[in-house]
Amino acid sequence: MGIITQSGTLNTASLVVPDLYVQIQTNGSTSLSGAQTNVIGVVGTASWGPVNTPLVFGTSAERIVAFGLMQTNQFDLATVVSTAILQGASSFVGVRVTDGTDAAASAALLADENGATYPVLLSARYTGTSGNTITAALSAGSALNTWKLTVSMPNSIPETFDNIAVGSAPADFWAALVSAVNNGVSNARGPSNIVVAALGAETSVAPTAIANITLVNGKDGNTGVVAENLVGTDGVTRTGMYVLRGQDCSIGVLSGVTDSSTWSVQVAFGVAEGLYMISGGPAGQAISDALASRTNAGVDSYALKVMFGDWIYWYDSENSLTRLVSPAGFVAGRLASLSPQLPSLNKQLYGIVGSQKSGLTSTGQTLTYSSSELSSLFENGFDVISNPAPGGSYWTVRGGFNFSSNSEIDGDEYTRVNNFIARTISDGMGIYIGEPISPTLFRNIEATLTGFLSDLQSQGVIGTEDGSVAYSVTCSSSNNPQSRVALGFVQADVSVTYLGVNRKFIVNIDGGADVTVASAS
Repeated sequence: MGIITQSGTLNTASLVVPDLYVQIQTNGSTSLSGAQTNVIGVVGTASWGPVNTPLVFGTSAERIVAFGLMQTNQFDLATVVSTAILQGASSFVGVRVTDGTDAAASAALLADENGATYPVLLSARYTGTSGNTITAALSAGSALNTWKLTVSMPNSIPETFDNIAVGSAPADFWAALVSAVNNGVSNARGPSNIVVAALGAETSVAPTAIANITLVNGKDGNTGVVAENLVGTDGVTRTGMYVLRGQDCSIGVLSGVTDSSTWSVQVAFGVAEGLYMISGGPAGQAISDALASRTNAGVDSYALKVMFGDWIYWYDSENSLTRLVSPAGFVAGRLASLSPQLPSLNKQLYGIVGSQKSGLTSTGQTLTYSSSELSSLFENGFDVISNPAPGGSYWTVRGGFNFSSNSEIDGDEYTRVNNFIARTISDGMGIYIGEPISPTLFRNIEATLTGFLSDLQSQGVIGTEDGSVAYSVTCSSSNNPQSRVALGFVQADVSVTYLGVNRKFIVNIDGGADVTVASAS
């Protein structure tokens, strides 16, 4: 009977036995799956959740479970996420930061009158004031001679650890309770997602019923947070922004950061990771101050978008008040909901009830930017949210610019399409590493890249004004000489034409009583 193998797994040079050998061939080329362009990485403060750890979520409900309720401080993570969700964003990676003074809430079970000794200490799984809303109760279990611990937290599913056996001595029971909380109860349930338990010094206390006891003394560690905490550090243990490394985000926001001294490191990170970093100026910023901040920062890059410090009035439904917040979340959310070839320019924004420049919409008094003000901002790389828009009376991003001074690459669309193509190729072309350099390899590489770019043009992501082919790919002996091939190098040269954006629409009108219009017969 013959031997069936996958192509490439049979060493034909070592065959000795006469037989039939069937090799299943597969197409040598591969198809590239486009990189995600809708994932927003957000770094900020919160009242719950692990610190300097990336957490993936997509809705406000999931965000509350992961990071707690929204707060009103400048660097609040939830504020950026909520304003982005209003624009259609639905995929996030969140990173919580603190100033190092954060603490987990806790409560001792059956402590003595001084609270000094106790059999078990329950502590919130994470630091923060959300832990102060956790309650625990000890009651009779479902089975005879057992106890049940119930742990509850608002916006989380209550946890029940049932049928914890009394044991031969109180110490056995408390040890079993700690094990149940930290490790789960057999096949009944896993460990707690809300609290952790630790044995105290007085485990000889017999268990008795405990009505709801509330954990206390949880601290957020937010009061001393500054921009540097959100930027963080890179290395073996990453903090802040650098936790987003390798998380497949396409847009990055450091919540509430307005310090222009952080722009250079944001740019470096954005270029390295293929992220479009969205930043902004401080609330109430003057145009002259904005221009000076660019000069002082010395930054010029397509990887950064800086919103002018005209902050936005927005109704915070979680805290039931109208707040003045950074425009960064609105912009990040709108970009995430758009195809990469589309800039934020002239796209309607939602949830805005006013701005510092325009005032609150409810007052009926609105101010608008003059052409000279907009020119000053746009010529220096700043963008702004304003109303009206070129398309009508609605809130929009007025320029759609990044922070590059090169007019060929200064649009949102350049950054997004460029990063999309680069990340897709980076994620998918590694399959060809380790293959023999031959005409077959060249053909397969060309076929993969050409197929991907052809799909992009058919979807309208790239293109030309006349509909001609918008790309070329060369990978052959013509650009891979023997001297380079002998050293293990293979080069593919790719040229792509990106679609231009209609920013200055000119309509020429020839009108008058003496104008004759020729009509088709």
